[in-house]
Amino acid sequence: MTFDARPSAGATEVRTTGKSLLSIFLSIAFMFPTGIALPLPATATPGRAKDKKPKQDVALKGLPVTELSADEAILHALNRLAYGPRPGGVERVRQMGLAKWIEQQLDPKSIDDRAAEARLEQFPTLRMTTAKLLEEYPQPKQQEKQAAGKDARLEQRRSDAAGATVARDISDKGAQGAQEQSAASDGAEGVKDDANAASPMKQDSRAEMNAATRGVGKRDLLGGGDPNAVPRVIADDSKRPQRVVEELAMAKVARAIYSERQLQQVMDDFWFNHFNVFAGKGEDRWFLTSYERDVIQPHAMGKFKDLLTATAKSPAMLFYLDNFLSADPRAPQRMAAERASRQVRRGGFGRPWPPRVPQQQAKKNTRGLNENYGRELMELHTLGVDGGYTQKDVTEVARCFTGWTIDKPREYADFKFDERLHDPDPKIVLGKKIHAGGMKDGEQVIELLARHPSTAKFISTKLARRFVSDNPPQSLVTRMAKTFESSDGDIRAVLKTMIYSPEFWSRHSYRSKIKTPFELVVSTARALGSDVDTPMPLVQWTGRIGEPLYQCQPPTGYADKSDAWVNTGALLNRLNFSLALAGNKVRGSRSDVGSLLGPEAYADAKAALNRAVQVFLGGQTAATTVETLEKQIENPQIVQAKLDDPVRRVDLGVVAGLVLGAPEFQRR
Repeated sequence: MTFDARPSAGATEVRTTGKSLLSIFLSIAFMFPTGIALPLPATATPGRAKDKKPKQDVALKGLPVTELSADEAILHALNRLAYGPRPGGVERVRQMGLAKWIEQQLDPKSIDDRAAEARLEQFPTLRMTTAKLLEEYPQPKQQEKQAAGKDARLEQRRSDAAGATVARDISDKGAQGAQEQSAASDGAEGVKDDANAASPMKQDSRAEMNAATRGVGKRDLLGGGDPNAVPRVIADDSKRPQRVVEELAMAKVARAIYSERQLQQVMDDFWFNHFNVFAGKGEDRWFLTSYERDVIQPHAMGKFKDLLTATAKSPAMLFYLDNFLSADPRAPQRMAAERASRQVRRGGFGRPWPPRVPQQQAKKNTRGLNENYGRELMELHTLGVDGGYTQKDVTEVARCFTGWTIDKPREYADFKFDERLHDPDPKIVLGKKIHAGGMKDGEQVIELLARHPSTAKFISTKLARRFVSDNPPQSLVTRMAKTFESSDGDIRAVLKTMIYSPEFWSRHSYRSKIKTPFELVVSTARALGSDVDTPMPLVQWTGRIGEPLYQCQPPTGYADKSDAWVNTGALLNRLNFSLALAGNKVRGSRSDVGSLLGPEAYADAKAALNRAVQVFLGGQTAATTVETLEKQIENPQIVQAKLDDPVRRVDLGVVAGLVLGAPEFQRR
């Protein structure tokens, strides 16, 4: 195996040849049996009488840990409830006591996080309202679009969709109002076409949606290309809308690396993925900042019903799943009848009739029921695909949420309930009559779904899959679901049931999860103690490995199972990233590997390797991993010397990068 450190790509790239290609990828590829040669737990001694219960390490007091040593349990907690340890992290948790650390993480407000918050001061958009973002980072001017070869007419139609459509449907200003309505209809129709073109959601099926969104948003992709390249919107301090999403992504990486409230960051990521919104869809790029800051983060450890309600009312979700356009198909006729009635009561004799809209055009411009949100609310947000609902339930839920829309989406984008667009008739959802009236119809559905046993099971399964294993034990899921129901959906209580379960601390669960690209990038930076001044290259590396932040198009979010992240290209990129970051080849990040491995490591490649395995892998590696790594330590590039040079100095960055690229570090 040879290493090519040419800087043309902005990072250390790995080239493999011959049998070494097979050996390194048999070691890395991947991870299906782990094959890790684990030492006996500190509490287990060969030959000890079987009837004697080993004494538990004081650091594990209060936890049901029986199969892992203290260091293993602490590392396990840091890899599951956090984004991995920072240098000295395992020892700090040991001194504090693991249970105390866990209790602090479950109560994030008790943790002083001002140091991490100070790092976010460089991202001004995080503190802006949606109205301010729309004002400060407007859509590019028409001339600029034309100069870039864009379709100016299509861009012009990207206007206030909700306002224009409402104006079309409900204008009641007599003849003059009808003329204005006709003019608004032309613009609104363009908006509708544009929304459908940009939307990752079609009304009839997600399969159609996936086909429709192929290629959408690629120009905004936060990944690919040279990760060290400076994006134009960063280099020139641009006021283009892309800057808003890029600052969100940089802040996400910075929080995950530096925040002391690690479980809060993990849960923020979990819930954003659960209630996914795609940044590449139209106005959502301006709505996402408030969505994450005001909807996801404050409710991540609270009551599920409150979180569900907040997402349902969020302009980001209303726009993404098109519910802001959903209306009772009979609403225009009702409103027309009301206008006519008012004219009669006012005495309309002698007044000109409003110009009649051609029947074909009227039919084309009519708003109707949109089932996207109703479907995803049950399938993805609450009950799960096997939750016991039918297509009829989807339609009825969609009817309940008619009128839940956005007020002035291109000015300040607030939630608005429009009674005139709401279906007033009774609905039947999951056998329950919904007829509270107005906005309460939707709230009644949220209450019904949040308390449903299928929701308790579905959410508990997803949490257990994220934190325990790809196929979590049913016994654990059942206990978590019972806690969900008995606590009225208290997320913190469900997490506590999971964390204080024997299944969470089992040997089978230990290192059984593959890190997603985001988890890998962040955990590598934390393991190296990297000082990250510019998070953008790490954001781009995350995208290059396969998980561009805020760019997941389907509402399912990114997968949380191993098979989604295991392929040859991704593995090579993972290894190249580890080599680049450890070797200080990533712009804006500095790592001092020498201080982690010790000065003596510079003189002895094997000692450097052994030390790196201890520091980054807790001393636990598979025999095949050790064998593969040992074959590399005589490489001239690692020892930074010619073959006949008697003085050799080990390149600790390459050694650390190889160890961080090993299968054991890819697992959490």
